[in-house]
Amino acid sequence: MNRTIELEEKYCAHNYAPLPVVLVKGEGVHVWDDQGKRYLDMMSAYSAVSHGHCHPRLVNALGAQAARLAVVSRAFYSDRLAPFLQRLCAVTSYDMALPMNTGAEAVETAMKAARKWAYTVKGVAPERAEIIACDGNFHGRTLAIVGLSSEAQYREGFGPFPPGLKRVAYGDAAALEAAITPNTAAFLVEPIQGEGGIVIPPPGYLAACARLCKKHNVLLICDEIQTGLGRTGALLACAHDGVHPDGVVLGKALGGGLLPVSAFLARREVMAVFHPGDHGSTFGGNPLAAAVALEAIDVMLEDDYVTRAADLGDYFLEQLRQIRSPLIREVRGKGLLIGVEVDPARVSARAVCEALMARGILSKETHHTVVRFAPPLIITREQIDGALEQIREVLRALEQA
Repeated sequence: MNRTIELEEKYCAHNYAPLPVVLVKGEGVHVWDDQGKRYLDMMSAYSAVSHGHCHPRLVNALGAQAARLAVVSRAFYSDRLAPFLQRLCAVTSYDMALPMNTGAEAVETAMKAARKWAYTVKGVAPERAEIIACDGNFHGRTLAIVGLSSEAQYREGFGPFPPGLKRVAYGDAAALEAAITPNTAAFLVEPIQGEGGIVIPPPGYLAACARLCKKHNVLLICDEIQTGLGRTGALLACAHDGVHPDGVVLGKALGGGLLPVSAFLARREVMAVFHPGDHGSTFGGNPLAAAVALEAIDVMLEDDYVTRAADLGDYFLEQLRQIRSPLIREVRGKGLLIGVEVDPARVSARAVCEALMARGILSKETHHTVVRFAPPLIITREQIDGALEQIREVLRALEQA
């Protein structure tokens, strides 16, 4: 076994099952292992590396700010946070934002905001607020968020969970309406379920949910940690359904593939529930993160990642759907967020990923049945064609095996 892998297996908790490759360098859409082999990254760290690895402008912004001022905490103002949040709010058309670090932190922030809004604005009785999410969701790994999960492994051994957490079927607006009560504070939903297997709801689903939330005075909060910032061929995936939620959660690509940066954005009425001391984060909104995230937004807009993801995603999907293989059950996706579901009776998604890795293509399975393809948004058609050639060869080889 590789010495690095041996050491990680010895000293790191076994909460992941990585593919057996040790990466040491990245540039653009490529990464290299400790043996010097080059791979095409079709994973993008779960969409966190939309800009590609070590984007020069982002690295420069990181270095310049790190040499100037990195972390001071929100106990003081810094000259980087306000320009970042002003730009982020302007681009997404929200009034205010609360910066955090990881996506899970931003989701927790949204849940706290929703509950306090329910008590102070909607008039829900104390300790009775409910939050509704969907079966198959993935919003993070904290205790409260895991309490919303339908995945047995995510929950087993970690209870008891906080009360007031409910789930409904994904893609079923009628199920949402049936679950809403006078105590419902918010409906938390992914426009596309990423970790759930690149699951896309029926057209009009999100719009129907938005109408129901407005009718019943419930906050609609969209988790766009994976789908936001151009990944699906729209700035925010909820725009595909013409929806502007009451709040949205962003992360991953917001840090430009260099730092953990996240944010909860919302209408002023929702964000106004927070007062000094209600919520915080030592690192959230630090000058280094703000400088990198601001540059990441500018690069995304100037290089038109949204159009690139839309056009190249359509092409990639079309080509994948033309592959005739008994191993494939379905190809689905939006923009450059694509899942290929395989028949588990014939092959495991893990086996497909391992075979792709041997041919220089890196991806990772989800739920044992779906191989996901979410490359950096800077990928070219020629690079996609190269990946398609290897995907076809792998499927042919696995069919014969």
